[in-house]
Amino acid sequence: MTQSALPRHTPIAATFRGGHPENIHYGSFAVVNAQGKVLASAGDIGSPMFTRSSLKPFQAMPLIAKSADALKLTDEDIALLCASHSGEPMHTGRAAALLAKIGASERDLACGCHTPYFYAATGQTPPPGGSYTRLQHNCSGKHTGMLLLAHALAQPLDGYLNIDHPVQAEIVQSVSHFCGVPVAQLVRGIDGCSAPNYAVPLTALAQGFAKLTLTEPDPVYGSAPHRVARAMSRHPELVSGRGRNDLALMTAGRGDWVSKVGADGVQAIASFSRGVAIAAKCSDGSLVPLMVALVDALDQLGWTDAESRAVLASLLPPPMKNAAGIEVGEMRSVLRLSTTAAN
Repeated sequence: MTQSALPRHTPIAATFRGGHPENIHYGSFAVVNAQGKVLASAGDIGSPMFTRSSLKPFQAMPLIAKSADALKLTDEDIALLCASHSGEPMHTGRAAALLAKIGASERDLACGCHTPYFYAATGQTPPPGGSYTRLQHNCSGKHTGMLLLAHALAQPLDGYLNIDHPVQAEIVQSVSHFCGVPVAQLVRGIDGCSAPNYAVPLTALAQGFAKLTLTEPDPVYGSAPHRVARAMSRHPELVSGRGRNDLALMTAGRGDWVSKVGADGVQAIASFSRGVAIAAKCSDGSLVPLMVALVDALDQLGWTDAESRAVLASLLPPPMKNAAGIEVGEMRSVLRLSTTAAN
């Protein structure tokens, strides 16, 4: 198998001990408008990078465009379909209810099981010997949407993750449309939940998110993009969960930001009022340094104020302490965005 060239990332965050850098985290940032113009950047914004769960709004798009009204989907339902949720009752109950609309159930989900994110996000220890359902998988909303789309297309529910299933054919067209990358040029892999996933340049992911902020109908998907983005922004607790970063980001945005994290250090966030989006990747897949750099990026771009900074503070790590409780260092952003145009 031919190996692709490694991305040329740049330092975005570092830990400092005694004021001296110790551990350095690399990554890349792209700030792009809906027309694809790069407004600011750092690192490698042209190499394809896997989008992971930041892709979920575009995976849900064909269903929302074709069948949201027929299925009587609410904004809360749409938010869940785009979620990497924590497996709380508000998430699992809604997923089960949506499956019931088409006579399906948890057994039709092909995402597998894992310990719900709720525990780690709230600092709780899972009970010993606990067992979990597929509904508690963070991607159960996305998979529910895929099953709903299969039903809407009058296609079998079985095999909905196969790349040649009509559901995945619809999704790849959506990804290509919003990210502006021809289907033949999309780099395909398999996500943690077994669904197909795609790698695109950060510029493409950012442009896709910027398109979600547009109020005029999309030529292919009509009002669905704005509907998806507004549903996510209005119901971040369903997209995310207690103690999670997307909840904090969209709360800080006070209705102006829509955001979606992806596993292994991916984040996309767009501003409705600006028509601009940020797509970011931390090269080692770590979420904490990614958030440290992202909060700084939001400051550098002028998106934040005192109120939003107070909320975003929850995403920043506390000072480093040793076993004796002595403060010995800190992690801080070293991101330097190169601005090419005012946003």
